[in-house]
Amino acid sequence: MLRITELRLPLEHLEDALRPAVVKRLGIADGDLLGFTVFKRSYDARKNNALTFIYTIDADVRDEAKVLKHFAGDRHINPAPDTRYHFVAQASTPPAHRPLVIGFGPCGIFAALILAQSGFRPIVLERGKAVRERTKDTWGLWRKNVLNPESNVQFGEGGAGTFSDGKLYSQIKDPKHYGRKVLTEFVKAGAPEEILYVSKPHIGTFRLVGMVENMRAEIESLGGEIRFQQRVVDVLIEDGHLRGVVLDSGEQIRSDHVVLALGHSARDTFEMLHERGVFMEAKPFSVGFRIEHPQSLIDKARLGKYAGHPLLGAADYKIVHHARNGRAVYSFCMCPGGTVVAATSEPNRVVTNGMSQYSRNERNANAGIVVGITPDDYPGGPLAGIALQRALESRAFELGGGTYEAPGQLVGDFIAGRPSTALGSVEPSYKPGVKLGDLSTALPGYAIEAMREALPAFDRQIKGFAMHDAVLTGVETRTSSPLRLTRGEDCQSLNVKGLYPAGEGAGYAGGILSAGVDGIRVAEAVALAISNGR
Repeated sequence: MLRITELRLPLEHLEDALRPAVVKRLGIADGDLLGFTVFKRSYDARKNNALTFIYTIDADVRDEAKVLKHFAGDRHINPAPDTRYHFVAQASTPPAHRPLVIGFGPCGIFAALILAQSGFRPIVLERGKAVRERTKDTWGLWRKNVLNPESNVQFGEGGAGTFSDGKLYSQIKDPKHYGRKVLTEFVKAGAPEEILYVSKPHIGTFRLVGMVENMRAEIESLGGEIRFQQRVVDVLIEDGHLRGVVLDSGEQIRSDHVVLALGHSARDTFEMLHERGVFMEAKPFSVGFRIEHPQSLIDKARLGKYAGHPLLGAADYKIVHHARNGRAVYSFCMCPGGTVVAATSEPNRVVTNGMSQYSRNERNANAGIVVGITPDDYPGGPLAGIALQRALESRAFELGGGTYEAPGQLVGDFIAGRPSTALGSVEPSYKPGVKLGDLSTALPGYAIEAMREALPAFDRQIKGFAMHDAVLTGVETRTSSPLRLTRGEDCQSLNVKGLYPAGEGAGYAGGILSAGVDGIRVAEAVALAISNGR
C-alpha cells in the first residue's frame, strides 16, 4: 500500500474525480490502480478566495516496488504505515484480583475496552450515573437551576466530553497510531465513518450518548463490569503498593492494578489521594470567559465566498495573542454552531463550557478565550490550583446573582471598562441564563488586562471578532487539570506501585482523542504488568 499526501483537488470537484487524480499523480495506467481509500481530507482556509481540498490517499497498486523506485526522494509518495492496532498481551488465566478502572470518561472507557478485549475482565467504578440518566440530571441544572453534585456535565458515563463539541482531533505525538484505534472503535459504536478521514472530526452530544452505551455493552460482553454511582473515598496502600479501594458505601474491593481515570473535576478524590501521600504536583492551566458571535460572522471571516458551503460546514478558528504583560491569551475548545453550557459540579459555583451537536447549526459560535497561568500564580502546593478555581467559580456565582445564572458582559463594554446593561444583536445561549454587568472582578487583574489587549488583536485576524455586541460569559476555569499525578515510564505513580494515573485528571490528556489514547497506553501497561506477574 502506498500513501500519497498533498493531493489537491478543487472544492467543487466531482465525486469520481479522485481516481483519475490518483492515477495521474502516480503516472500509472488506470488498470494498475487496484484500489484506494481516503485516509484524510482537509482544506486550507488561509486563502479563503481559492479553497481546495487536500487529500491523503492510501493506494493499492500493481508493482508497488517499481512505483516507489520511480518516486524515490518524493516525500509525498511513500509506503503507507501500518495503522492497525496490535494487542501487547492476552490474559491466559484471570488475575487473582481483577484490574479496576476508576472513572468512565473517554480515558476510562478505552482503558476498560482494551483490558476487556485483552481478556482481563476489568471492573469499572463510576461515581456518576449511566449516560441517559445523567443527561436528565444535567438538563435539571440547565432548565430548573437544580444541581446534582454527583451527576452533571463533569460526572457520569462518558465524562465531560459527552457534553462538548465531540472533537476528535489532537496535536499529540502518536507514533503507534492509537488515535486510529480510538476512531475505529467510535465508528464501530455508531459514529459516522467520515471521522476516519476528515481533518477535524467531531461527533456532537446526541450521537455520543448512543456510542457510549454501545461501548459499555461491548466491555460487558467481554466479561467487564461497569458499576455506576460508586464513588471511591479511600485507597488501600501497603508498603508502597496499592492493594485496593474503599467505596462510599464502605465496601472494599481488592486489586493490585488500578487505573485512575478521574477527569479534571474530581477534586474530593484528589484531596483524598493527597492525604494518602500519593505524589502529585501543581501544573499550569488557563482561566477565562466564553465568547459568542453570530456563526455567520465567523463563516464569512474564515471562508469568504465559500461561507455556508455544505461540504465545509460551520467554520472554526484557533487564535493566540501574547500580551505585553507576558500572558498568552488564546481560544480554547471552539464550538461552531453551538451553545455555552453550565458545567459546574459543586454547589454555589458557576462554570462555563461549550457544546455543539453534530449538525453545528445553532445561530452562535462560541469559544473559550482564556489566559495561561502557572503555579507561580497560585503558590501553596499541589491543591492550590483547585483553591483558585473554586474562588473564581464562587465569585462568578455571586456576580450571576446566586441562582446559577452566569455573569456576562458585551465585548465592547468589557474593552471600554464599563458595565453592560442591555444585550445587543447577540443573544447568549447559556442556560439557566446570563446576568449582565461587569466582569472585571471575575478574574485576576493580569488576566483582565491581557484579555482587553487581546480582543482587538483578534479582530485584526478575524474581522468582527471584537464587535461590540459579542457576549462574554464567565467563567471558564476547567480548561485542564490544575495538577499532575506524576507517573513513571511504566505508567505507575512515582511512589505507589499498582496505581496508574491516566487521562485529563492526572494531567496527561486534553480532550476526547488524547484521553482515549492515554487510556490505551495505560491499559497496555496494566496488561503487561499482569502478564509478567508484577
